[in-house]
Amino acid sequence: MIILLCLMLSAALSLAETVEERGKRVVNEALTALGGDRFLAMTDRVESGRVYSFYREEIAGLSVAKIYTRYLRRPDNAGPDWIGVEERQTFGRDEYSAILFTGGKGYEITFRGARPLPDAIVERFRLSTLCDVFYILRQRLQKEDLILESRGADIYQGEPIEVVDITDAQNRTVTVYFDASSKLPIREVFYRRDSKTRERIEENVEYGKYRDVGQGVLWPYYILKTRNGERVYQIFSDSVVINLGLKDSLFTLPPDIKILKKQD
Repeated sequence: MIILLCLMLSAALSLAETVEERGKRVVNEALTALGGDRFLAMTDRVESGRVYSFYREEIAGLSVAKIYTRYLRRPDNAGPDWIGVEERQTFGRDEYSAILFTGGKGYEITFRGARPLPDAIVERFRLSTLCDVFYILRQRLQKEDLILESRGADIYQGEPIEVVDITDAQNRTVTVYFDASSKLPIREVFYRRDSKTRERIEENVEYGKYRDVGQGVLWPYYILKTRNGERVYQIFSDSVVINLGLKDSLFTLPPDIKILKKQD
């Protein structure tokens, strides 16, 4: 009955709004729920926890991991595919290996040296970043001409939600599900093409277990990624900390490191 009343109220409100107005309202409510100006002022983040990787629905790997993320200031001449974030993923309690994405490139770092990642993996990171709802809210919403269109109210996993399509100037669309009560994003879906086969691939990300990570900013402690309906990645964070002033050395290769042959 409560869900039905929520849907009826949402339908009544929608009569006074265009799909664009409603989409913008829902997205702005989500930004406010995440922390508003404090979320926008977030400069970096460290997520620590257990990371699972999957292959054909079977666990292919488990590691204690830390994910270091730093947001970049957008230059005046930034193009539509500019990536305003650097990321370093480290594995093991002693952080013995890492994956680094910086400057449009990607590397696997081990004691042997730094091996450039295949172009397909770097491109997948780039597109996943551009379509990530938190990145959109933090880096793109106020700087680009994005089209926000509401799909209206719906039910997802037994709970009332609002669904919004976010489309950029390159005609990339990500569909985001927002919890009707908390206003927080709980799911996003977008599509990409395989770089070799041109096959259409569905990327789905689900978010949950939001907590205050400091200064009134909320962040999900649970993230699940599926590809064409199969699990590929899952993280259960034990700790998320923001605004640590992460140093440049985390996101640059040491000058004396050996550069290995690029992966195929």
